Amino acid sequence: MTAVATRPRVLVARLDSLGDMLLSGPAIRAIAAAAEVHVLCGARGEAAARLLPGVKRVHVWDAPWIADPPPQATRRHIDAVGRIVGDVRPEAAVILTSFHQSPLPLALLLRLAGVPRIAGASVDYAGALLDVRLKPGEDFPESQSEVVRALTIARAAGFDLPKGDDARPAVQLGPEAPAGLPARYIAVHPGAAVPARAWPRASHRELVRELTDAGAAVVVTGGREEAALTRSVAAGRAVDLGGRTSLPELARVLRAADVVVAGNTGAAHLAAAVRTPVVSLFSPVVDERCWRPFGSAVVMFGATDAACAGTRARQCPVPGHPCLSEVPASVVAEAALALRRPPGAVRDRRAEGVPA
Repeated sequence: MTAVATRPRVLVARLDSLGDMLLSGPAIRAIAAAAEVHVLCGARGEAAARLLPGVKRVHVWDAPWIADPPPQATRRHIDAVGRIVGDVRPEAAVILTSFHQSPLPLALLLRLAGVPRIAGASVDYAGALLDVRLKPGEDFPESQSEVVRALTIARAAGFDLPKGDDARPAVQLGPEAPAGLPARYIAVHPGAAVPARAWPRASHRELVRELTDAGAAVVVTGGREEAALTRSVAAGRAVDLGGRTSLPELARVLRAADVVVAGNTGAAHLAAAVRTPVVSLFSPVVDERCWRPFGSAVVMFGATDAACAGTRARQCPVPGHPCLSEVPASVVAEAALALRRPPGAVRDRRAEGVPA
């Protein structure tokens, strides 16, 4: 009797936010083409991890050196990594990080837990912690899309996308979008997890007024904690979905939109993952080349040469937030109306998923 070959189990770690996880999707698909993928993520990335094609299981653990606010680095909390490794029993781990993050703290914990082969990208000498080490700035450029960076790490670990995969972020679509939405609409997502990346509330309100005065229907989206913001931005002119959608439902809402207007936040990456055009209000506190929406048509706004550029600031360090506050709502509205899909290209809301 011929033995059935088993797929190796690989633990893929991405410990930061929702958008980061979505941009790691193509790398995860590459690994899933040859292995059973278990994702280790922080609480902020969990919902996105559960939408990604190719993921067998999701394991949640907040890293004390990444999560904000950070959990205490107690013995019990650190030992949770060992318990996850004992549950998964991976043959290998691939640690996906951005340019400002080190894989070494997690690599040490995984090595102590018995993971035999670990891959990651590290500027610092990794010694015995990484079996496959890429050197950022030498083996690949620092300033490139997070999608390409993650795929480069996966390929160095021995995993590549199957033929025909377009290497763009993608998600599995779940429930239908909420009932009562317009037949065609522009989606506006005013919130941002980091205040320094947010276009002002007044500018969003003016944008909704400009779009509705031009005859466009508008749907305003946001999480539960953003309900007051979305209500203010909708101002009785737009459908307010603030706090009314799960992430899978939000994916449906964004997929059915003609275009999405959003800052540098997870909603912009989710819109690109469902192939909807994006007008991106991008604060230069992080590198646009790394973090711009990937895989869909995009128009970018925001002064890339502002004094805050590259600071990774959470609160704007420049009085008046000029990189975004000086972007006129009328110009953003014009771009959104021009970028929206023609009537014949509106997506079927009943579609069951986005092809990888």
